[in-house]
Amino acid sequence: MTRRAPLAAAACAALGAGLLIGVPPASAQCAAPAGVYREAMGWAQRLTDASGTWPVADGTGQLLAVVGTGIDAANDQFGPGQVVPGSDLGDCDGRGTFAAGIVGARPDPATAFAGMAPGARLLGIRYTETRSGGGDPDPDALAGAIRRATDAGATVILVAVPAPRTSPALEDAVRDALTGNALVVSPAVGDKPGTRSYPTGLPGVVAVGALDPSGAAVQDESGPHLSIAAPGADLTGLSAGARGGLGHRWGVDGPAFSAAYVAGAAVLVRSYRPELSAEQVAERLARTASHPPNGHDPRLGWGVLNVGAAVAAELPDDPSALRLPDAPAPPVATVRPAAGPAPLPDHAPLPGWLALLGVAAAALAVVARTTVRLGKARGWRPGSRSRDRSS
Repeated sequence: MTRRAPLAAAACAALGAGLLIGVPPASAQCAAPAGVYREAMGWAQRLTDASGTWPVADGTGQLLAVVGTGIDAANDQFGPGQVVPGSDLGDCDGRGTFAAGIVGARPDPATAFAGMAPGARLLGIRYTETRSGGGDPDPDALAGAIRRATDAGATVILVAVPAPRTSPALEDAVRDALTGNALVVSPAVGDKPGTRSYPTGLPGVVAVGALDPSGAAVQDESGPHLSIAAPGADLTGLSAGARGGLGHRWGVDGPAFSAAYVAGAAVLVRSYRPELSAEQVAERLARTASHPPNGHDPRLGWGVLNVGAAVAAELPDDPSALRLPDAPAPPVATVRPAAGPAPLPDHAPLPGWLALLGVAAAALAVVARTTVRLGKARGWRPGSRSRDRSS
């Protein structure tokens, strides 16, 4: 079992709409690595492992905006120039760097941890800082950050730190981002059932729930607005404060980070299928999810993210709308292995209905072969990925 890195009690406390990874503001210190992660691939990374799609879709040509606390580009798993000019560099809080690493960390032989879309370019936008203390994230400041991401040409906007309330400015900024064909992904981190975080609760936003290794939802927010679920407990990722070397934190519980996994999958889909609109990508993520037994779940949405199917599955031409709740989800074409699934590498198998996703993880090599075949059928050639809108 993976050992959890020690965290100060105050550093583990939820602050605003996210998880403070650094240390309390009163200490005037910032996030720092627990070390270099040298253990086997953690459960969340195994569940969302996208390395089999990299021959045809590794995020190249896509610009991901991480809206929250900035990005500390001085972690060696970010490639040279991967964090683009114009980013808010430095991240005392640590949440922006952790989320960005889930998506874009490049493979390194010194660690099993890697991001889902290492070819993506990253734009870090800071609109809140926990080290300054005081109050909830401001929705108007968040609106300005989303507008900045839209103006920069981000194809996927990951809201790493949502706000607890909305505002006309935030609603207008999200509407304009969607009109501009940017996909907005935001976690559900409301502090009790029936509450919504924002822009998570706004129309058109991919609203993400969080689950633990048992398959149970870990966030309190619930409702018909939830689209999909992804890991949000016992996570491994990049740490701010690495000062040019490698640095990680692990054993991190943070429901807000679930959105980073979904954003990573969205980047891959947009990389491989640049002809799809943001709305079509959002629908594809929901339709290819591994559905819970009773259809839509108020805390897990249409089910758990299935990265291989989201990228490689060929869906029916008639995508009939997803229906809420008590109605069956539309049929989905999935990529299945020719033989029974191999066991997941390392650790115990995932329990409950979540174990169905082991098929996707264990069959990733098959998904990769199928993806390559589909890519060739679509006229793909090495290096023929879509052009970055930010260039």
